[in-house]
Parts: sequence; structure tokens; C-alpha cells
Amino acid sequence: MPRVALSPADLPDQATVLSMSGLDFMRAVLDGRLSGPPIGQTMGYRLHSVEEGRVIFRGTPEFGVTNPMGTVHGGWYGTLLDSAMACAVMTMVPKGSVYTTLEYKVNITRPLPLGAEIECTGLVDHAGRSTGVAHGEIRGLSDGKLYATGSTTCIIMKIG
Repeated sequence: MPRVALSPADLPDQATVLSMSGLDFMRAVLDGRLSGPPIGQTMGYRLHSVEEGRVIFRGTPEFGVTNPMGTVHGGWYGTLLDSAMACAVMTMVPKGSVYTTLEYKVNITRPLPLGAEIECTGLVDHAGRSTGVAHGEIRGLSDGKLYATGSTTCIIMKIG
């Protein structure tokens, strides 16, 4: 499927985001009613599945995300895990609130082959009034191998 360039006008405004629960927001992105994050296009991954407390992205690392040695840059693993883990937290955010990542950690277990389709799952461990904690993993779709794991803490903020 060809990529369509996004512009700032394609992103939902704050009023739209705040009018929905995080789960409804993420479902709207999955269904195409709201624009997905531009970083997904840049990095070559897309939202695949959304449930309460669980989000899956799928993607394929290509040459444009390699380091000088020609292997997948660690930032690709981190960006993908951050998206999946934080979006999983978003599914637990109530209407009128937003979240952002406070910190995350990544453990790369083996190098990803270029062109290999992967699945990245984010799962919520805790979602309270002010913090969300989640973990995630990147696995190969064809081989099932674990390529990286991660954990995150997000801040949840009531707006207004």
C-alpha cells in the first residue's frame, strides 16, 4: 500500500482527543477514522490491533533505518516499543485525559534481519490516576523469535 504523506492538519486536535476515552481514540486510529502517528510512516510500522490494555504494531525494518554497519539501528527498536507500550497505556486513559512517556528501557536480544516482518506487542501492567506502566516485545512474524523487550512508565494527565 503506498504511503500518503501526512501534514499537521491531518492530526486530531486536542478537543477531539479529549472528547474520547483512550481506548476509543486508539480504535478510531485503527479504523482509519483518525490519522495514525506520522512516526509510523517514517519508521515503517503501523497499528495492527487494539484492545483494552493491549496494542499490537506490525512493521518491517528497511535500509533507511540502518546504522553505519548496515544493521537495524537501536532507535528503531526503541521507537517501535515506545509506540506499542505507550499506546497500550493510552487504551486505559479516561476521557478528558492524555498521557506521555516519562521513560522507557529497551533490551535487544538479537539483530533483526532487514525486510523481516515483525510484530510488537505492548501490554499494560498498571494504569492509575497519574501513571501507567507497561511492557512490550518485538517478535518475528515468520520465525516467532524474540528480538527485543522493553518497559515504560507514562504519566497520565487530566486536562481542564
